[in-house]
Formats: sequence, structure tokens, C-alpha cells
Amino acid sequence: MGGRVTHDIHIIGGGLAGSEAAWQLAQAGYKVRLSEMRGSGEMTPAHQSDRLAELVCSNSFRSDDADSNAVGLLHQEMRALGSLILTQGDIHKVPAGSALAVDRDGFADGVTAALEAHPNITIVRERVDTLPAEGRTIIATGPLTAPMLAESIGRATGKDSLAFFDAIAPIVHRESIDMETAWFQSRWNKGSGKDYINCPMSKEQYLEFHAALMAGEKTEFREWENVPYFEGCMPIEVMAERGVDTLRYGPMKGVGLDDPRTGRWPYAVVQLRQDNASGTLWNMVGFQTKLKYAEQVRLFRTIPGLENAEFARLGGLHRNTFLRSPELLDGTLRLKSAPNIRFAGQITGCEGYVESAAIGMLAGRFAAAEIAGIELPAPPRETALGALLSHITGEAEIETYQPMNVNFGLFPPIEGRTKKADRKRMYTDRARAALKDWLAA
Repeated sequence: MGGRVTHDIHIIGGGLAGSEAAWQLAQAGYKVRLSEMRGSGEMTPAHQSDRLAELVCSNSFRSDDADSNAVGLLHQEMRALGSLILTQGDIHKVPAGSALAVDRDGFADGVTAALEAHPNITIVRERVDTLPAEGRTIIATGPLTAPMLAESIGRATGKDSLAFFDAIAPIVHRESIDMETAWFQSRWNKGSGKDYINCPMSKEQYLEFHAALMAGEKTEFREWENVPYFEGCMPIEVMAERGVDTLRYGPMKGVGLDDPRTGRWPYAVVQLRQDNASGTLWNMVGFQTKLKYAEQVRLFRTIPGLENAEFARLGGLHRNTFLRSPELLDGTLRLKSAPNIRFAGQITGCEGYVESAAIGMLAGRFAAAEIAGIELPAPPRETALGALLSHITGEAEIETYQPMNVNFGLFPPIEGRTKKADRKRMYTDRARAALKDWLAA
């Protein structure tokens, strides 16, 4: 990469986030060097081509309902900000009910053609192995960041800053937990004494749950993932295979917890731990799993107190490189220890195609404002963009940080008692008003 610098910013990674960031900067009038290793003789284990923004799994951008769904609201906000990804998604839309699904080949071709044709974008097919020491840079290399670059990022941020796999436990919306059955208490009343929500099980309920867990349909690791099991992140069904009482003496032990309805310790208990600062999301402790999603919903709703649980995220275990972003990044996605570098996309710990593109959009816009000498305020937390950004850059609990899709649990709660049917519309109406004010300002 020697020679005279002819760009204002260097973007590393040509996936959804890198493509969106490049588009936003180029549209603002800045010269972009976009480095993508596919097409240089390199390939990731998951991709099939060298096209930019290739979709490696599903062809769905999920719900397009902007009135009652958080991801649909995110679509709407991104369209309002001139998203390349949503523009091409709309052009290459295929029938999918209320969801936005795309012809994956046409979509990737469309994104690639738009970026190649832009006079402010130079696409370079090259592998970048180290973080640039100087010059504005956006790292958008995704969950399969090449090993040498991942090592360079690790050296710059600290050896424990990067995770190389997800050990994900389900997250439940607090308002969907039945507190007539569950109760607040820490084991032996340690800490504040009320740090956990506890869902009790009788012996009969536990044995039925254990049997269903053993019989549940599981997903398999993809050949290239090579995800290790560690004792600290063992899938709950693997623990269950070790013996009928393993869970009861592990993450589901009832010792030190007094059920206020019986005055006794339950035979077994499922504990949930607060997962965000506002207390709207709660993590099922020790419940990382390879159960298929439908099985998780069916089985976990048999747990007393979770019969009507609404899940912000379901469990999983798979290879994924991501940063401890709430600790490492500032509110504009800059690396605190090296502010010339921003991160965007799944490497920041967002989950999903649209979320990755959204964080790429914000990284590009923050960088464009910085080049112009303008301070761009973050989008309000009441918006989908702002809620997702806030989660990544500080709202999430650092110690338990894991990749997350956008959902209403990331938004500031609606005050007062409201009907469930009305609440989602209240979130989206409030978000649209907040976005309008932010754009006007």
C-alpha cells in the first residue's frame, strides 16, 4: 500500500458493514479505499464468491414491519438515511410475507456494481494483516476476521478483548416473566440480595425438563467453525448428558435460595441475571445451547415463570470474532486507545445483516463528520439506530457482553402500564418522532 495517499479514509472489509460505511462516506464527498481480501486469491470458509456484501446464510433481512417490530423500524430509519444496503434490498426483493427477503445473487451484484461505479470509491483486492498505525480507518471484517488481523487487533486492545466464539444464553424480556411464580433473590442473599430472578422447579418438573432437554433437536456445527467446548461455556444439553443431577448441582442448583411461597429451597431453579443497565433484558444463566430455535422456545416456556416468555435472543454456540465493545469503543465507535480507528459491523458485537449494515452506516457518518470538523451527535436512544449503538458502546453489561440483534428491550422503556398490543406501536411512534428531530438538528 505504498505510494501517495489518495484517500480520506481506509475501510477494511467489504461485507455489509464495510459496503454501507463506504457508501455513506463516498456520498458525503470523501475518497474511500475499500480493502477486501476476497478476489486477491484469499477466501473465507463461509463465502462463495468475491462479490461485496455477499449473504453467507439466510437471504432474509427479517421483518419489514416498521410499526410493531424493532428490525422493521431499523429498516425504515436506514432508508431515511440513504442506506445502500436497504436500497439494493428493496430493488432485489423476493416474496416473503411481511419480511424483506432478497435474491442473494442480484443483491450482491447490485451492491458491488454501485460501489464499483462510485467515483469516490477505490476497491482494492488485498489482505490486510495489521491495524494501520495512522490514518483514519474503519475495521469491518466481520465474524470471520482473518487470523493475522485478529491477532493485531488483540495486541492493540488486550489479549482478552476478542472473543473467538459465541457462548450465547437466551435473553428474556423482563416484562414477560411471571413474577407471581418467580422471585428476586441472590444465592445466600449475597450482593444486593436481589440480583437474580429465580424460577423454581419441583422434582417432577425438573425430571421432565431434563428428559426433554436430552431429546430436543440440536443444530450441528458447520465444518469450518471448529468451536471448542470449554467448561465455562458448555451447552446445557451437553451438561445434561453427564447425568440426571449434573444441572441440579450446576447452573440449576437451588441451594441458598428460599422460595417465598414455600419457605424452602426448590429442587432446582433457573436463574436470570440482568443483562442491560435499564433492566429490561434478563439472561438465562448457564443456558448456552445448540438446541434449534423452535425447540428452545417450546422447552424454555415449560419453565415455571417463563410460560409466556418473550425472547430478545435465543441461545447458541458458534464461531464468531467480536470485540468487548462496551469497554473498548467510544460513543462514535472509535477505539479508545487509538481514535483513528473505528470498528463497524458484526465485529462490534451486533448480530444480523441489517444490524451490521446499520453500524457500518453510523461508523461512516461519524467518520464523515469528523473529517468535516463537525461533531455529529449520536442518534437518540429512542430510535432503533440509537438503541443499537448505545448497547454496543456502553449500555450492555461488559462482563456478559455477547452479540445481539436489535429488539425493543434495548430501547428506553415506555413509562406506565400499557397493553402489550399498544406498547410496540408506542415504541415505534416515539422512535419516528425522535429520528425526525435528530435529522432536523
